[in-house]
Amino acid sequence: MGLTISQIRDNTTRARHLYQRIRQQKFAVGAFNIDNQETLIAISRAAQKLNSPVLVEVSEGEVKAMGLENVRDMVDNYKEEYGIEMYLNLDHSPTVEGCKRAIDAGYEFIHIDISQANHDAPEDEIIEKTREVVEYAKFTGALVESEPHYFGGSSNLHDEAIDYEEIRKTFSTPAGAMAFVDATGVDTFAAAIGNLHGKYPVPKELDLELLSQIREAIGCGISLHGGSGTPLHYFEEAARIGVSKININSDMRVAYRDTLVRVLEENPKEYAVVKLMPAVYDAVQAVVEEKINAFGSASKAIV
Repeated sequence: MGLTISQIRDNTTRARHLYQRIRQQKFAVGAFNIDNQETLIAISRAAQKLNSPVLVEVSEGEVKAMGLENVRDMVDNYKEEYGIEMYLNLDHSPTVEGCKRAIDAGYEFIHIDISQANHDAPEDEIIEKTREVVEYAKFTGALVESEPHYFGGSSNLHDEAIDYEEIRKTFSTPAGAMAFVDATGVDTFAAAIGNLHGKYPVPKELDLELLSQIREAIGCGISLHGGSGTPLHYFEEAARIGVSKININSDMRVAYRDTLVRVLEENPKEYAVVKLMPAVYDAVQAVVEEKINAFGSASKAIV
């Protein structure tokens, strides 16, 4: 069932209160992608066990697979069942229209990413379309996130090493972040400081000094995409510096797939899939719990 406008606005008000608590208490909220109901269950169990607020997020592929409103209903159902503080984020939406549909469906967080569809999209186009989403979101109070250029990598397991000399060319700058936030009015700026989508054979390295400079330059929230494969001490320090939101996807997918493969091999005659899933739930939940503890959000939920 769809939410009323009153319910949507109540949820987005709570989401904005979460952002205020994040800044005051120096923790970050985890934004965890889901591929299916199983990953949502694992996130919900971790949030309940550690009493942590969480964001559940879906990008265009997951929306097409599960349905925009279906995901909204599932999140609301599990939020109520587990008694947890949980919000829904549309991740890397390449179109204004997709963002508007999610806003209408009651998503509390919206990430407009024009460069996802066109990696070479000019900044003036990105600014214009981001501002359109920001204006539309005012009706419900949804928080809008964006960035001024393409963010590299993909949410998968990579074999190649990370070319930091090339990646540094796309790092955010304090002046650039401030100009973009001023031009768009976004609630969250997606910073590039060495974070990169996907999981690589070497650990990621974050430029925390640059993050500190960006934090000083802008007053809105800061997100870090591509959190998988990052040593946990970077997250702990990033939260202290003032990061609001950290995205995790590939670490969960690897845990899910590797565990499922093992369980299938150990149970070659079992065809009741539901009986194969408990170990998968546990593996994904362990990843989520690890991140929650590193982000400092444990015991920070308000239900």
